[in-house]
Amino acid sequence: MFHMNWQIPLIPPLATSLELELRVRIDQKTKPLGSLGRLEEIALRCGLMQATLAPEWREPTVLVFAGDHGLTAEGVSPFPSAVTVQMVHNFLAGGAAINVFARQHGLALRVVDAGVAAELPAHPGLLACKVREGTRNALHEPALTAAEVEECLARGAQIVDELAAAGTNALLFGEMGIGNTSAAALLVSALTRELLDACVGRGAGHDDAGLARKRAVLARVQARHADAREPLDALAAFGGCEIAMMAGAMMAGAAQRMVLVIDGFIVTAALLVAARLRPAVLDYCVFAHNSAEAGHQRTLAALGAKPLLDLGLRLGEGTGAALAWPLLVSAVGFLREMATFESAGVSARETLKT
Repeated sequence: MFHMNWQIPLIPPLATSLELELRVRIDQKTKPLGSLGRLEEIALRCGLMQATLAPEWREPTVLVFAGDHGLTAEGVSPFPSAVTVQMVHNFLAGGAAINVFARQHGLALRVVDAGVAAELPAHPGLLACKVREGTRNALHEPALTAAEVEECLARGAQIVDELAAAGTNALLFGEMGIGNTSAAALLVSALTRELLDACVGRGAGHDDAGLARKRAVLARVQARHADAREPLDALAAFGGCEIAMMAGAMMAGAAQRMVLVIDGFIVTAALLVAARLRPAVLDYCVFAHNSAEAGHQRTLAALGAKPLLDLGLRLGEGTGAALAWPLLVSAVGFLREMATFESAGVSARETLKT
C-alpha cells in the first residue's frame, strides 16, 4: 500500500441542525404531507448539503472525464481505442447525446482530457489535464504508478476547486474511455469482494463470444493483481486516469458542499473509490439512474444507493445524470417558490381530536 503527498480534502458534515426547520418548511407547502414523495427527500438533502433553508443552483456543470486503457489491446471492447479521441471531438463539436441533454437543460459542459491516447488541440470546452496517453496494459503490469494515481486525484480536485471559485455548486459526472467498463469491473470486484463475473457486463455492446473473452481476460488481470484490495492500490493496478481523476474531483466537490450527480457504472466505480478514501463523500451524492450494465447494481448496493431513474441506459457520458437533473431543479424550485398554507390562505389539514 502506498501513501500520498497530496492531502485528501476534509469533507464537512451535512448541516443537520437545519433538518427540523427544513422539514417544517416542506410540510407547510400547499400539499398533503409527503405527497411530493422523493422530491421532498431531494429538497431536504440539498438544503443540508448547501447548509441553507433556501438552496439554489449556480452554474451546474457536466464534467466528462476521458481516458484510454492499455488493456484494450487484449480485445476487452468491441471498439478500438481510437473511438475515445473520436468521441472527444464529437463532444467538443456538440454532437453527442450529452451535448443534446446539456443544451436542453441549460447545463455547462466541460470535457476533461485525463488520459486520452492522442494529442488534442486546444478548445474552449476542453480541460487539458492529461496525466499520460492511456494507461499501461494491466494484464502485464500495473495500469498506473503510485505517482500517476496521485497526480490524477490532485488534478481532479484542482478542476473542481477552480469551478467552485467561479461559482459552480453542482457537478454532473460523465466519462468516455474505450475499455473503461473493464477497469470499473475490476475495481468494483476488488473493493467489494464481489465475484468478478457478477461485475462484468457487455460494455459498449459485446456479443456472447466477446463477453466470454472479456471475462477470461479480466480474470487473468485480477489474478495478476490479486493483492490490490485497497482503493489506491486498485486504482494503480487497474486504472484508469479518468476514473482516478473523477474520484479526486468528487472528494473536492463534497469538500466544497457541492451536490454530486452520479451517472452510471464507471462514474459509480469512481465514487466507490472516493467513498473508501472519504466515506463522507456519499452525503453529497445524488444517484441519477440504475444502468443496464451488470456491475452497476452491485456497486449501487455496496454504496447503499437509491437511484432516481431506471431507463435501461448504458451509454455513459453523463447522460443519465443530465436526464435526472430536472428533478433536482424541481425539488429546489418547490422549496423556494411554492406557497405555504398560510401565505396562500389555504386551510391546512385539521388535527383530529379523540
